Amino acid sequence: MSTPSSPSTSTRMQQAIDVAQTARLRTAPNPWVGCVITTADGRTFTGATEPPGQRHAEVVALDAALAAGADVRGAEVHVTLEPCSHHGRTGPCVERLIAAGVAQVNVALQDPDPRVAGSGLAALRAAGIEVRDGDGADAVREQLRPYLHHRTTGRPFVVMKIAATLDGRTAARDGSSQWITGETARRRVHQLRAESQAVCTGAGTVRADNPMLTVRHVEGPNPMRVVLGTAPDGALVHPCLQWHEPLDALLDHLGAQGVLQLLVEAGPRVSASFHRSGLVNRYVFHLAPALAGGDSPGMFDGPGMASIGDLWRGRVVGTQPLGDDLEIIVDP
Repeated sequence: MSTPSSPSTSTRMQQAIDVAQTARLRTAPNPWVGCVITTADGRTFTGATEPPGQRHAEVVALDAALAAGADVRGAEVHVTLEPCSHHGRTGPCVERLIAAGVAQVNVALQDPDPRVAGSGLAALRAAGIEVRDGDGADAVREQLRPYLHHRTTGRPFVVMKIAATLDGRTAARDGSSQWITGETARRRVHQLRAESQAVCTGAGTVRADNPMLTVRHVEGPNPMRVVLGTAPDGALVHPCLQWHEPLDALLDHLGAQGVLQLLVEAGPRVSASFHRSGLVNRYVFHLAPALAGGDSPGMFDGPGMASIGDLWRGRVVGTQPLGDDLEIIVDP
């Protein structure tokens, strides 16, 4: 996926960002973080966050250096997110960095988690370690958007995926929609599922398409499956959470369960409900070079805008070809 351009990032921080991406699918509800340690004699060691309850990126990198017999005293550290300073399922990363005797820590972003929120940087400075922040901030802010959103709102980052023809149609008049887009686009959808801790659809889509909503075409974990309404007995989506309350309450519930990202894959009615409620944080449109025409179902159900002044506008933040199809990513 292409992302917005950002100011230049140092080579070491970019390396940390790349390392962090390798942990994207395994860390939730923790952030996926990357760390690069450069020793005084120029040796480099990297680390990425392990699954919950295991080592954080800084500790992985430190352990790799020590296992190689490297002297980390006076080392320079680049890490994508502020090192933690609290005791959870693991000990504070700042204590390991201080004990190791590193000289400088470069941090892209401060962690908004109230258990950290600047205390990690303060502890490093109090120990006499030079701290620099802001290098690579824009790139890491984009990389960690679901985590940052969750920690600041308590809700998951909502991504809505819509597959459509060039004239905005999502199904034929008889309701059939498999498949508008091609195999490459479908593989991309499975990637989005793997990156999301939950996927949501409507009971109508379950009845019409009987989707599994699992990850099959890429490597990655299956998301929790959420159905708005009642899923028929025997539907492939089971086991699932069947939800009958407002969408706001659903997001609060999922956020409390540690869901960082929710993927919405639904029909025009459910998609319109999320959209008109202003609950979508990112739209992922997959457009096929095809035309349906006429009165085929569109992206959203219900009445359209009354006048041009009511037009909803977003900004395009990424595009990429998916085989013969085109992905367009739009933020509100």
